[in-house]
Amino acid sequence: MRRARTHRSRACPRSVSCGAEQASSLQETLSRGTPMRILIVDDHPIVASGCRAVLADEGEIEILEAADAEDGECVFIVERPDLCIIDINLPTVSGFELARRILERAPEARIIMFSMNDDPAFAARAIECGAKGYVSKTGDPDDLVEAIRAVGGGGTYLPSAIARSIAFAGPTLAQSPLSKLNAREMEILRLLSAGKSLSEIAWLVQSSYKTVANTSSIMRQKLGVKTSVELVRLAIDSGVA
Repeated sequence: MRRARTHRSRACPRSVSCGAEQASSLQETLSRGTPMRILIVDDHPIVASGCRAVLADEGEIEILEAADAEDGECVFIVERPDLCIIDINLPTVSGFELARRILERAPEARIIMFSMNDDPAFAARAIECGAKGYVSKTGDPDDLVEAIRAVGGGGTYLPSAIARSIAFAGPTLAQSPLSKLNAREMEILRLLSAGKSLSEIAWLVQSSYKTVANTSSIMRQKLGVKTSVELVRLAIDSGVA
């Protein structure tokens, strides 16, 4: 496997699998002679190291690294990797927001969301955002390999335990107040609960102050709360923060 490249430059523009048959190696999945290029966006270097170790026997792979959403977006724009593995809990905006930005630029992008959380609600949110796979960091390391094989081959992937949880938690997920929010609203709610001001959030999500303020008002109506303090408390109680 080729050595990883870590990108720091900001000088750029603002087991259930479906689809392709799983191949015996990642290179066979892509059916080409050049290395598969995987972008890992995670703020913990040990995660990228762990991914390299897990993928060591999977043929020629070039790993690109980024530590936050802004760098991740820059690397994607410049390098156009074959596959992105994105942590949900990034330092600034979340992995969900990064996935949205990438897919807005390249709807064909293949994204796997990576998280410490095996809550089916997070996996369902990842699918809603357009990710083709979801893997829990606390799960079997083979899940990551299988996800890369499936998604790299044009298919989709969920670990079987998470897929079962989503299937049987359907009514419960629908009853959650947060199920009323779309991906952008969830991102703004997360940033509010992290103590960000509306102006800071507008800059982070690349939107106007007015749009963010309107979204905050819409969220209060959807969730049945009257103040921003109540909104933040609900977010914290629901594990969004």
